Amino acid sequence: MSLSRRTLLVASLAAVPALATKARAQAEGQWRAVTGDNGQPIPNTRLPGELASEIGRLRGVTWLGKREASVTLYEFFDYNCPWCRAAARDLDDLVKASPDLRIGLVNNPILSVQSAQAAKVALAVQRAGGSAATAKLYAALLGPGTTGRNDGPRALEAASRLGHDRAAIEQAADSDEVREALKSQMSLAANLGLHATPSYVVGTSALLGYPGPKSLARVLSNVAECDEIACAS
Repeated sequence: MSLSRRTLLVASLAAVPALATKARAQAEGQWRAVTGDNGQPIPNTRLPGELASEIGRLRGVTWLGKREASVTLYEFFDYNCPWCRAAARDLDDLVKASPDLRIGLVNNPILSVQSAQAAKVALAVQRAGGSAATAKLYAALLGPGTTGRNDGPRALEAASRLGHDRAAIEQAADSDEVREALKSQMSLAANLGLHATPSYVVGTSALLGYPGPKSLARVLSNVAECDEIACAS
């Protein structure tokens, strides 16, 4: 990709406002008792409703599941996060098991410049083919059987194998529109205090880290039952 490392670093740093510091500090503990599949507590917090409501209005969210689903789960992820790869392998089963669930995938490439490059390619694919096309690229980079570091060239190769015009995607990935979309996604993640990848938002609750498929399914069941990530016993 033609975008320089310096430019990517500046764009990434500019996307993290000072407001994130306060949100991060309050997100370290537990607002509700949630335990992961490994038996360990999962950090979680309650989010300001006005901020949480902004997620669905972000440009470039990749949607999985039916539009009219009653529960929406947002995952903020990084293309080089090992736990994001583990979570990606469980998404299909989660959607199939929960017909009233809609998942929104939001880029939060905080681990490396290479992650930001891959995210920009994904956003370019989103512009070209919508969520269905981006979901295929997501699976190609993070799905079952995938290994190794994801960066711009690797994402471009994957997009090309999926039938996209490599030159057109590369040009779009370096556009102001894609850069602003990625900046908006990262900025909102920072404002929400989502400094771990993956992080999840459902309603006005956030989970920092991947709890595992069973725990995440239990959280979603609780939300459907009592509108909270953990129901009172």
